Formats: sequence, C-alpha cells, structure tokens
Amino acid sequence: MKIGIASDHAGFSYKEALRAWLQALGHEVIDFGCYSDASTDYPQWIRPCAEAVARGAVERGIVLGGSGNGEAIVANRIKGCRCGYCFNEETAFLTRAHNDANCIAIGQRLVSLEMAKRIVELFLATPFEGGRHIPRIAAIDP
Repeated sequence: MKIGIASDHAGFSYKEALRAWLQALGHEVIDFGCYSDASTDYPQWIRPCAEAVARGAVERGIVLGGSGNGEAIVANRIKGCRCGYCFNEETAFLTRAHNDANCIAIGQRLVSLEMAKRIVELFLATPFEGGRHIPRIAAIDP
C-alpha cells in the first residue's frame, strides 16, 4: 500500500519509527515531514499529506503530533480527506469500518509506540462496511 506520513516535532520519533516499520512490512511510504524534533508548526507538514490523500496520490495517510488533535483538525479541513482521531484499537477499527477514514491522527504523548502500531495495523486492514454508513459518508462533503 502507498501510505503518506507526516508529523510535527512532537510526533517526529513515532513518525520515524512507523515509517521504518511500514517500509519493512513492504509498504511504500511517502514522508511529508517534518524531518527533526525541532519545534515547528504542524499545518506545514500535515496539510500536504492530507492533500495527497484527498487527490489519491497515496491510499492512506497517517499524521502524528503530541496529542494528534491539531493534526486531525488540519487534515479534516481538506475536502476528501477523512481523518479519524485514534487512541486505541476500537477507534482505529471504527474509523475505517463506519467512517471510511482514509487518514488517521495519533498523539505520541498519549499512546505507546506499540499501541500506535496496533492502531495502524487495524487502520490498514479494516475494510469499510458500507451499507447504512454510505449516505452518512456522502453527507460529509455534499
């Protein structure tokens, strides 16, 4: 799968770890930055990743920050990017199965790296259920 990934400084170490792990699993990972743990403004890095998701340049996106909240907000400002805020396995499953999310946000300060990997695994493996959720998804961006 072709996956976009981006972070600010507070999500940088998880971005690096997840990027390497996903590549080792055989995924193509496009890194939209940031490229160090020096303080930076998250919209600069998150927006290009979300735009790539929305235009189909990548199949899925993963955005990371300290809490993940700001990153989710930025990603969801891009029409066609549906970013779910995930902090455990259930949120990762539901954001795919019910919301057809094509991007997730994770907070490095709030979950362990092991949990972040489980979240990503579920995000990548869970199919959209369709059915009753289709009109709900259609109503997001009429």
